[in-house]
Amino acid sequence: MESRTAKEQDNDSGRITSQMLKLRTGEFDLESILFLKLRGLGLSELGCIGDCSNLERLDLSNNYIVHLGPLSSLKMLVALNLSCNRISSLEPLASCENLQTLNVAGNLLCSIDELQCLKGLRRLESIWLRDPVYNLSNPLCNTGSYRHAVLDAIPSVRVIDGERVSGCGSDLYHLCKDIDNSLKRFMGAGLVDMPGSVRPWVEEGYWDVTPAQSGLIEETYKQFNEVLQECKELSKRADDTIAQAERALNIRSEPSSFVF
Repeated sequence: MESRTAKEQDNDSGRITSQMLKLRTGEFDLESILFLKLRGLGLSELGCIGDCSNLERLDLSNNYIVHLGPLSSLKMLVALNLSCNRISSLEPLASCENLQTLNVAGNLLCSIDELQCLKGLRRLESIWLRDPVYNLSNPLCNTGSYRHAVLDAIPSVRVIDGERVSGCGSDLYHLCKDIDNSLKRFMGAGLVDMPGSVRPWVEEGYWDVTPAQSGLIEETYKQFNEVLQECKELSKRADDTIAQAERALNIRSEPSSFVF
């Protein structure tokens, strides 16, 4: 039986290698890689991922990753998906100064103290620690007040678990939810006497904001705009080239100015 290919060996070892990245992206130079999707490959070691110095968007979800050390050199990283792994420390991400979106739902983060290392990331606006849609969470989410603690730990954050918790648009959400909770408490304590069966004035879960756009959807939208821009530029170049060719053909087809 023939020996297995290097790609199969890389997948079996669970380690990211230069050959694996080049095969998956078609790039000859790791520094040319801007986007990487390594979802569900059984990876446990990040290997040479740190050599992708210009990487902007990275999906490492659904793997067996524990240590994030190699990610510390990814200064250009904007969006990072680490959901459903075995991560208990985010310390290496402290140097990812351009990070804006981080998904670490479904890991082993036990304390808010594990988020203190992200305090210096001034561009970090969205973080996922819990994803109710896919039933992913972290031990630190067991306390109901963990979102307030997250805001104290990372002041730049505006969106937690897909819900806007600060900034424009958050006040109305919190006000309505507080009113609804207060009414439910009054009704449950029998302080409100109403004829007939007592029911909430809105349906259960009405004020719960569902994650309409996940970090991956935002990333896809950005990638689409970038590809669209490239297509426009290519179209313009093609039009210029065609115009130049037509002018050249017109010059050649002009009759000679000499009369015999």
